[in-house]
Amino acid sequence: MLVDGNQMRPIWFDTDLKIAKVIDQRMLPHQLIEADLNTVDDVIEAIQEMFVRGAPLIGATGAFGVYTAVLQDQGCNDDRFVAECDRLKAARPTAVNLAWGVDRVLGVCLAQSDRTARLAAALAEALAIVEEEAENCRLIGEYGVSLIREISQKKGGKPVNILTHCNAGWLACIEYGTATAPMYTAFDTGIDIHVWVDETRPLNQGSRLTAWELGKHGIAHTVVTDNAGGHLMQHGMVDLVIVGTDRTTWTGDVANKIGTYLKALAAKDNDIPFYVALPSSTIDWEMDNGLTSIPIEERDPDEISYVQGLDDTGKLVKVLVPPQSSPCANHAFDVTPSRLVTGLITERGMCSASQEGILTLFPERR
Repeated sequence: MLVDGNQMRPIWFDTDLKIAKVIDQRMLPHQLIEADLNTVDDVIEAIQEMFVRGAPLIGATGAFGVYTAVLQDQGCNDDRFVAECDRLKAARPTAVNLAWGVDRVLGVCLAQSDRTARLAAALAEALAIVEEEAENCRLIGEYGVSLIREISQKKGGKPVNILTHCNAGWLACIEYGTATAPMYTAFDTGIDIHVWVDETRPLNQGSRLTAWELGKHGIAHTVVTDNAGGHLMQHGMVDLVIVGTDRTTWTGDVANKIGTYLKALAAKDNDIPFYVALPSSTIDWEMDNGLTSIPIEERDPDEISYVQGLDDTGKLVKVLVPPQSSPCANHAFDVTPSRLVTGLITERGMCSASQEGILTLFPERR
């Protein structure tokens, strides 16, 4: 995507240094800082500390983590190599893309007998994953834009108001995004849209990242508090809700940033379509009940206690909000049951959030 006229992705391979680099998204929108992934520990830190976040990007970062493990392990010891890959997969528990990306590159590496061939295979596979995920998101935009176009036609060309939660944009997905892909496609084809951007506490990925993305692309948007969505829906100010997902069961249950479930409930009560956009790499083909099976990450309570922003001097600072003695619970995700999801938007098209709907698009999984 273009940022101030420059082509940019949240992860890329530096051909001179022979390492992957990422945008440190913790610093956005106020500072644009790059981070080098020199070691497996660097990759794990980037995933755990949310330099990178978003299921497709986490999967791609994990894939480069396997390359980095080969780069570090001069002796090409299989036991040590597999152990390093297990460490990568354990970096964050909820997004299924992480294990998917790591295992995919691990598999091609183990098929090679020497380090040089293994290194080349790891890099080629990691780069392939990056390009495939970018293409998947482009296709999500191509399929999902029909939802926005139909509403636009019904409204006689008046702005289509879309609400989204967290950041499921190109920062989370390499290119285009998942939830934002139909928005970018709609805007680029001349459809008038406006996006309600949930601030998305904690860490404010909506107000920091989604708003930054949309602004750079010229898309009209308004940042709102996380709890404003229901009010907006009640008063006819939302035409469509599109969110992303970190893991979706093959029966249609959706794990996404905490607060997504409440948006789905409000949408259901107000007869507003609630769609989830995802590449197939985010589908967990082993789980059939998201409420009981999807692991919900509990993160550092300080993410709730402290808020980051610019002070009056332009310095990036963190400030304490609640009493220092008050305990905080930081559940990072919730699960929206399939019955509340109008449909899924994937790289193969749209379907109902159900076992039959998903298998219709992915018949090879029957």
